[in-house]
Amino acid sequence: MADYIDVELVRVYCGESDHFDGRPVHEVVVELARRHGAAGATALRGVLGFGAGSLIHTAKILRLSEDLPVVVELVDRPERMEALLPRIEAVIKGGLVTRQRLSARFHCPVRVRDVMAADVAAVSPDAPLPEVVDLLLARNVKAVPVVDGKRKVLGIVTGGDLLTRGALAARLSLQNALPQDVRDDERSRLSGMTAREVMTAPAKTVGERASLREAAEAMAKKGLKRLPVVDADGELIGIVSRADILRAASDLPPAAAEALPRFSAGLFQQARDVMITDVPAVGPDEALPGVVEKIVASPLRRAVVVDAAGKVCGIILDGDLLSRCGPARKPGLFQALFGSAKGGAACPSGTAREVMQPDVFTVPEDATLMDVLQKMLALKVKRLVVVDDDGRLRGMVDRVALLRVIAGQ
Repeated sequence: MADYIDVELVRVYCGESDHFDGRPVHEVVVELARRHGAAGATALRGVLGFGAGSLIHTAKILRLSEDLPVVVELVDRPERMEALLPRIEAVIKGGLVTRQRLSARFHCPVRVRDVMAADVAAVSPDAPLPEVVDLLLARNVKAVPVVDGKRKVLGIVTGGDLLTRGALAARLSLQNALPQDVRDDERSRLSGMTAREVMTAPAKTVGERASLREAAEAMAKKGLKRLPVVDADGELIGIVSRADILRAASDLPPAAAEALPRFSAGLFQQARDVMITDVPAVGPDEALPGVVEKIVASPLRRAVVVDAAGKVCGIILDGDLLSRCGPARKPGLFQALFGSAKGGAACPSGTAREVMQPDVFTVPEDATLMDVLQKMLALKVKRLVVVDDDGRLRGMVDRVALLRVIAGQ
């Protein structure tokens, strides 16, 4: 049963004459499922049946054949079906909806629509920027597509866009750790700006029927973390992230290798083959100003703490510095990390030992990338420290490297 996954089968019972907005209900339901990116939907026309009203509908008598029973069967993963059901319920004025848990095995390549998030928020180009930031923080996402009235994708606002063109002081994941006066200043700067002014346009999109390898290639080529997903009409129906593709690769059953050639073959390389070796390292007693300087200079935005023998004993992320230091030290740290703070406070004194996390997520350098990926997803982290057999720092492996491997790069 390892090749089978849990799915939900939903059946919608209605009549052929049932309509919603002038269209047959069964057609509307199938279209909703298609736009949602459901795994499958089939409308079945019955020849005989009755519902709660006990009125028999049959194809045997011509005058009664205008309202034959129709059953629409929908299949998808339970969590995705949960998101689709409210839309279906909104168009069903009568009839019956049933749900059944099953196991299924799909004999076809996994496509973008199978793993994308369908419940995707979107904003108009004239949306005020403070509202866009609030939406991103409330939904705990890092990007939002910008669409017109017909759901055509005009662009996308990412955390990077907010930093570069929106003058956001710190990335979205650090917003709650910022001093209140800094957050107030940010709101003042964003006031009056709209999504149109900061969005990346045109946005790179991907079709719902594209393979995961094609999506991975597009992301790796452009250095993107997510892609808006569009249907055959070019309308937004979801968003697929780097994490969605990596999760699909980690869940890939052995029997699917034939259906997904080359998709996960590279994941049987070892961590040492793709690890980043230029990792900032500091000693436990290194002064805080020096630690911050190394963190700021590295795109990794973190430093690994090692002892005199080079063994890993802690790690420091830029967010740790803000969350672990008291209010009196935050203005100086904020200035040192992001280059702007009220009062021009200097980076406070202290040592790496005071702010480091002693528990470090590591993998051995000979671990397969599949093992690295599964551990990364289980721990919900973007990077893992690579160590040798004695626990000495060797490097770091991140999601970017794993995505490039899947993309064949």
